[in-house]
Amino acid sequence: MNLITSSSLLLLRSLSRNVRLRRANIQTLISRLYSEGPTELQLQKFRSQEQRFKRKLHSVHRKFADVPENSEFQGQHHVYLDDGKRIYRSTLGHGEQEMVEVFNADWGEGGYGSIQRVRLSPAETMLAATVKKDQHEKTRCMLIHLNGVSHNQRVMMALDNVLSFEWATDDVLFYSTQESLRSLHVFRLHLSDSAVQTALVYEEKDPEFFVEVSRSRDQKLVTINCSSKTSSEVWFVHSKSPFSFPSLIQSRHPGLLYHVEHSDNSLFILANTGPDQEYQLLRASLASPSMPHWVPVFSAVPGTVIKDLELLQDHCMFTVKDSQCRLQIQTLTTQEPYQLNTLQLPQWACDLSPQRVGTADRGSFSFLLSSPVHPPVRYLYSFRGQKLSIIEDSIRHISIPEFNTTRLQATSHDGTMVPLTLFHMSALSELRKAPLLLHVYGAYGVDLNMAFSPEKRMMLDDGWTLAYCHVRGGGERGLAWHRAGSFLQKQRGVEDLAACIQTLHHLGVSVPDLTTLTARSAGAILAGALCNQNPQLIRALVLQAPFLDVLGTMQDISLPLTLEERGEWGDPLIGEHRDNIASYCPCHNIQPQLYPSMLITAYSEDHRVPVSGVIKYVERLKKAIQMCATQVDVNARVPSVVLDIQPGADHFGPEDFHLSLNESARQLAFLYKELGLSLNQLKTRRRRK
Repeated sequence: MNLITSSSLLLLRSLSRNVRLRRANIQTLISRLYSEGPTELQLQKFRSQEQRFKRKLHSVHRKFADVPENSEFQGQHHVYLDDGKRIYRSTLGHGEQEMVEVFNADWGEGGYGSIQRVRLSPAETMLAATVKKDQHEKTRCMLIHLNGVSHNQRVMMALDNVLSFEWATDDVLFYSTQESLRSLHVFRLHLSDSAVQTALVYEEKDPEFFVEVSRSRDQKLVTINCSSKTSSEVWFVHSKSPFSFPSLIQSRHPGLLYHVEHSDNSLFILANTGPDQEYQLLRASLASPSMPHWVPVFSAVPGTVIKDLELLQDHCMFTVKDSQCRLQIQTLTTQEPYQLNTLQLPQWACDLSPQRVGTADRGSFSFLLSSPVHPPVRYLYSFRGQKLSIIEDSIRHISIPEFNTTRLQATSHDGTMVPLTLFHMSALSELRKAPLLLHVYGAYGVDLNMAFSPEKRMMLDDGWTLAYCHVRGGGERGLAWHRAGSFLQKQRGVEDLAACIQTLHHLGVSVPDLTTLTARSAGAILAGALCNQNPQLIRALVLQAPFLDVLGTMQDISLPLTLEERGEWGDPLIGEHRDNIASYCPCHNIQPQLYPSMLITAYSEDHRVPVSGVIKYVERLKKAIQMCATQVDVNARVPSVVLDIQPGADHFGPEDFHLSLNESARQLAFLYKELGLSLNQLKTRRRRK
């Protein structure tokens, strides 16, 4: 970064996130549920190991503190830097200079928050930012007047419960609100000289739909996006006439999903109207936007799927994945005759993050490439020369210790080939004695998170093999891949996960006693079902904010997400759906057997996954383990189950850096303890070979 040093940025982050941990209302429980519990000496050893990992992780984070990231964005006259707690700016074109703080995430009422979303008005006179209160789901949108600001400015207005927002003009803001995790309303805020006026411009009547506001990249349109699990509908307002009634592009139809961009008075529509109901690009005029006027422009090559679209000047840029989940970039001119160009990316690349603002006007596109174990590298693609290059300040991050990225496929129970991504230091043939950490999600058509993680890099350097299982139900291989593992087909994802583990063991990658699995939220359904059906495949399991009582949760319509989630899991009021959910639900299929050891982290005020369902699962697991313990050999291994209930509603993990570090250290201490490992032991053993 050329305006503020990255080491300074780390310090700013560290200071802004140093929030005192409040005492939990529900006491953290760490116990072996099958027995009287560990001795005080055992607990002290565990806590000592946790502190050692925390120190190690802090060192690793400092090592990678200055890797490139998309925290920088531009307005017409200034460059801005968002560090998660504060926003700074400096004047464009004046070289390196001191950055002035213009906003901080002080929630008020003695609390702090984390910045979630930032938008500048077109002429850069206003800034709007949403702040999420630490350990809560609450959000607040703060409006700041920027003209002539030279220091932190007072918030001129705060709007509670705002989910998404966009400026249409410098004095008109569209925003959607969220209450009880549902977003059903869109408002228009007019900041006139005489008064502030708020008007409701859209109200969603269907509780299965979710409403968000966005803006086209050329800033000409504000769109209202209404989406359910199976269909979508988009309305738009032209920025030149923000007080006009929203215009409908295409009414919702079951099974039709589409997203909209705008350029040169044309709509570019990404819709699932391609072969096998996958996404393809279509074009329509703004005057005739409905589906009968959609003209196909581009469909992905067979064997590949479109994952994302960026519309830049006279080019479309697609992020594409092939059958083994390798990333590609494809560019297409927006004027006939259409010209397609494919860019091959490095073998290690698993995650692509576009730069937030600032490249469209230069005929180039800047983005970050990373993997779970490779720090981000900034690339620049020039459309004119069709040239891909590394930006100079990123080059030094290439020179990290070499590792291997191996793409594999596992044959599932029904013959489907399931992609696997493997990261390892030693050759594939030398991984039999290496500990293995598997990752799985497989829900909502969402890809596994493959962005850089200092924790994962530390594990790789210490001799671990990391595997990412791209099972059905996720989105790695497109919309059909999601459909094949959702609704009444959820068991397929469990079978895919088992096939991935068995394939790795068959290839000589680790053994069951050194195999561990991690999952969070809905990914815990597959992990929990695997433990019920094939517990012998893994030794230990780490779950975070886990969704384990699917049947009980989906039967409770008082919970905020129950109706919206029926498109993913089914409606248990329908007999066939209920029987299907009951067949794989982790909480309802526990039986007396030798389970893997488990560390389960839940949050006392989590509204997405109620902690009551987690406690129910643990209590049933306790009884099953107790029954099994009376039947097995007295010398047999008895699994440990650790339930860690943390305060707050951080379903996606703590925003606070130190709290997040605590959780990661606890998880690592647990995995190493269960596998009988010590930090750096594996690295030392590898060096001796």
